[in-house]
Amino acid sequence: MQQRGSNRLNVHRDDLMKHDLQGMLRSDHPTRAEEWRDQEPAAEDDPALVDGPVPRQSAGGPREAEDEAFRFELARHLRRSVFPADRRALLRTLAETHAPDDLVETVRRLPTDRTYANVQEVTAALGRRPAA
Repeated sequence: MQQRGSNRLNVHRDDLMKHDLQGMLRSDHPTRAEEWRDQEPAAEDDPALVDGPVPRQSAGGPREAEDEAFRFELARHLRRSVFPADRRALLRTLAETHAPDDLVETVRRLPTDRTYANVQEVTAALGRRPAA
């Protein structure tokens, strides 16, 4: 259990951190001046992430866990700023973030005449409905 003490600097530190992170949160790209500090895109032969979604013990079974893993992978490659987006914008963003080919091919099956507000709508349109 964490104790909450009285510290007169907490509010000031929070404001300072908000100010420092404001550019990164509002921009659509990393804000570092040195390019070597930016995170490298994932390679297609990278192993599965350890921090990925943990399958839940539920009635959904392995299909639900597979759908959650798909949604996690899709969200990892799509930025929030791309939404609302149509199929073409999603495919362009996936290409920019070097998404795996199987993920791109799955998104390519989306209808061209619809706009999606978030990753959940994209996964639902593809027939994948994770519980989260």
